[in-house]
Amino acid sequence: MENGQLLSETTLETTAGSSSKALNLLIDIKYLLKGKVLVANVLPVFTAYWLALYFSGERFVDNWGLFLITIIGSTLVISGALILNNWYEVDLDKKMVRTQKRPTVTGNFSLNTVLWSGIITSIIGLVMMLFTTLEAAVYSFLGWFVYVVLYTFWTKRKFTLNTIVGSVSGAFTPLIGWAAIAPANHTVPIVMFCILFIWQVPHTLAIAIKRLEDYTRAGVPMLPVVYGVDVTIRQNLIYIIALMLFPFFLIASLGWFFFIFAISLTIGWIILAMKGSRAKDVKKWAQSNLRYSLIYLILLSFVMIILTSPIMN
Repeated sequence: MENGQLLSETTLETTAGSSSKALNLLIDIKYLLKGKVLVANVLPVFTAYWLALYFSGERFVDNWGLFLITIIGSTLVISGALILNNWYEVDLDKKMVRTQKRPTVTGNFSLNTVLWSGIITSIIGLVMMLFTTLEAAVYSFLGWFVYVVLYTFWTKRKFTLNTIVGSVSGAFTPLIGWAAIAPANHTVPIVMFCILFIWQVPHTLAIAIKRLEDYTRAGVPMLPVVYGVDVTIRQNLIYIIALMLFPFFLIASLGWFFFIFAISLTIGWIILAMKGSRAKDVKKWAQSNLRYSLIYLILLSFVMIILTSPIMN
């Protein structure tokens, strides 16, 4: 009886240990892939793919195979870029509180493993995208190249314009999704590109203000580090105001409801951004600005999808 009980307890401990290791591995992968960043980049791919089906008169059920290849392929390309970013920036991440849990910092993953994981993941993703359309594959490569080479390897450590360069990379995502179905020389994907480009700047500036000490300690020339928080708050407001322009170009495609919704959403963000110069706790304001930016992207994408869904047409 005692031997059976001991055996049972040992089995439970072994199972618990295995579950714990698996959970820790998943957590490490999440930090390596910058979970929220990955989702924020894949969402526009899906949204644009869905919209391209609608405007091309195609049905989702007839293109589900292409959908899987597009989503999996683009996710792998984006993941590969993020992994390579973590590999290259390990020296910076060691100096920043918000990146202390990344496996490249903790040593849970060796740098050599991370490097090859990034390379292989990128290659597999790009090859998969070639099975969609050449145009979608080209946009995937351009987004990867801008993020890894122009942003990570070149501008991030040297120029405050690194935020602009990084924003160009993320803006390619709707072009990828759309081009998998049809050529992206259409008003909707082009406007989505512009929105994603502008949106990423205040989103990133909010992070830079919130984590000012981190970036200062690491020596990364983010705008608030080089020119101060007040200048950054003004720049933040200017970019958000610029978002007011783009819904006008989508009236003919998505209708007046979308226009009113998008304008209202942007006005709400502008009101929040204007409070930055008077904020007693600028870090708390930056967190609110960051949260609103994510809500903006999610709601805008959600409304685009709903308005072009079969139940609405």
